[in-house]
Amino acid sequence: MAKKGKITLEKGGEVLIDFFPEEAPNTVANFEKLANEGFYNGLTFHRVIPGFVAQGGCPNGTGTGGPGYTIKCETATNTSKHERGTLAMAHAGRDTGGSQFYICYQPQPHLDKQHTVFGKVSKGLEFVDALKGGDKMTEVKVWDEQ
Repeated sequence: MAKKGKITLEKGGEVLIDFFPEEAPNTVANFEKLANEGFYNGLTFHRVIPGFVAQGGCPNGTGTGGPGYTIKCETATNTSKHERGTLAMAHAGRDTGGSQFYICYQPQPHLDKQHTVFGKVSKGLEFVDALKGGDKMTEVKVWDEQ
């Protein structure tokens, strides 16, 4: 069963995601839990660096917050690379991720095996390309698709 997701942006546009639960089961489950509880709704992409990443998921809007807990990195089982459109878990050091994630604009091989890659944009990358710092996510959802 495939895991799919959608990030609806305040300025218009939907970003569709294919998740990698085989490679990063706990990271995907954590993102799914937060998304379906409404945690991400109204949060911003607080860090947007063209050519690098768009990062969101901080409840403080500054890159300093999280959900109140941390999760372990799943880099040992992670064979996916940081390519254009991949989603990965941001952290402040090994095993400190929680809710912040980023979407790569271009390959970032120096991040491979450092951050858990847990999905990839399947549609709507043009909306990711148009993001500006402070742009909001109005709704984030994850579901099973057969």
